[in-house]
Amino acid sequence: MARRLELGVRRGVVEADGRGVKSRGSLDADIIIANAPDPVFVSDLEGKILRANDAVSQLLGFRQDEVLEQSLSRFISPEETREFTAALREVVERGVTRNVVLNPRSARGEVIPTSLNASALRDSDGRAIGVIGILRDMRELDKARAYAESLIKNAPDAVFISDLEGKILQANDAVFALLGFRPDELIEQSLSRIISSEETREFLAALREVVERGVTRNARLNPRSASGEVIPTTLNASALRDPDGKVIGGIGILRDMRELDKARAYAESLIKNAPDPVFVSDLEGKILQANDAVSALLGFRPDEVLEQSLSRFISPEETREFTAALREVVARGVTRNARLNPRSASGEVIPTTLNASALRNPDGKVIGAIGILRDMRELDKARAYAESLIKNAPDPVFVSDLEGKILQANDAVFALLGFRPDELIEQSLSRIISPEETRAFLAALREVVERGVTRNARLNPRSASGEVIPTTLNASALRDPDGKVIGAIGILRDMREYEEVVRDLEQSKSELQEKILDLEKFEEVVVGRELKMIALEKELESLRKELGRPKAGRV
Repeated sequence: MARRLELGVRRGVVEADGRGVKSRGSLDADIIIANAPDPVFVSDLEGKILRANDAVSQLLGFRQDEVLEQSLSRFISPEETREFTAALREVVERGVTRNVVLNPRSARGEVIPTSLNASALRDSDGRAIGVIGILRDMRELDKARAYAESLIKNAPDAVFISDLEGKILQANDAVFALLGFRPDELIEQSLSRIISSEETREFLAALREVVERGVTRNARLNPRSASGEVIPTTLNASALRDPDGKVIGGIGILRDMRELDKARAYAESLIKNAPDPVFVSDLEGKILQANDAVSALLGFRPDEVLEQSLSRFISPEETREFTAALREVVARGVTRNARLNPRSASGEVIPTTLNASALRNPDGKVIGAIGILRDMRELDKARAYAESLIKNAPDPVFVSDLEGKILQANDAVFALLGFRPDELIEQSLSRIISPEETRAFLAALREVVERGVTRNARLNPRSASGEVIPTTLNASALRDPDGKVIGAIGILRDMREYEEVVRDLEQSKSELQEKILDLEKFEEVVVGRELKMIALEKELESLRKELGRPKAGRV
């Protein structure tokens, strides 16, 4: 080939004759081709290989001398040779060709899937006289594609692939099961066939977001199934890219929202009809939903509550506490008995407790909280009344938790034991009773938990002066607002006077028994004397009779 071939990298860089390519001037192009990581070759317009780098030899397993001056048709099938020739024509006409599929056969006979990107090789007059081709080994990519297609096919969710115009290129069985269409009724069809015009615009906007950001989340789609049913779904989509990394479509995952929408409707119904005040807030504390009980509690109309921040109704300090409660909801999924004192429409401060649980999106991420308020006014009154009863009770009364720690005690307790309040409150009962009685007290607490009450448990606490004071304990359950036993209310009865009375009675009994013995002895003496007198009288009478008989005979 007498015509001079010049690489378009720099004029006069490379020239070729019929024997191949030889350098002239700068060796930049030769160096670039030789050191390129991808397989690079130079061919004329008939497909004869004029130059190839080591990566070509490594890819195909042929030596350089087995590749150079050979036609590409030696390595590819007749059909692909025609495709390559067509690609050469495209290079001549457009200066470049992209992603031509070639499957050359290696020295070992292995068919190697590759893609070819080629650009024009021009002479000094700018005329295309050959091509510079870059092959990309597609084996790993094909494996990845096959794996991806397997994932799509076997995914439990409905997964499809579309181009950037919304045409469905691939869909798995879950899509057909969801929509009731056969594959031939969906593949190569536009999504606009099964969604409304408005949603088609939204879907194309989602595809634009995929192009810009690589992903879109929770786009709403309501496709119409083969039976005509409108199916609420959400779409999560990620970018489908070509080998050059360019976004060429989207991989979409549809989530059937019918059951979730039913669950949401049911949850909203529960919230609306709940007897307690229930509200839904986002993670900044903005109220998104509230039932009538909230309005009844606070005296505000729904429009005065919805879309408002809770900070409108509670103090700055409590706003910080509520924000901390929201953090606990995010971290643990729930918060219990947070104190809130919202101000009502009339200005009244209403003591409440808040129990809150996490509000999650379909992906399980916490996006807010469902809060239940409990009006504590009546309970606070009841507590104040109970505390008053405890404080003013004539008997020693104390409150303990389930481990026996004293939480509250009245003056009668301190009078009984001689301790100051700070020496007993927050202390364990085990400080003032023996280890054996501590075990007995804990057993009594277990009975309180199981039965709600325990009777006449014996306790012998040691007073501040060291005196052991005999007492009996009657205890009943202390319950939280949910009815759970959290401690005990104990009443002690000082048994000293009782035991003194018992001792006195025992002593009186003993004395009485001694007197009875004395009486019995006296009775024995008296009775004996009486019996002797009776015997003597009988004997005298007998003597009189005997003395009287002879006198009668004489007469």
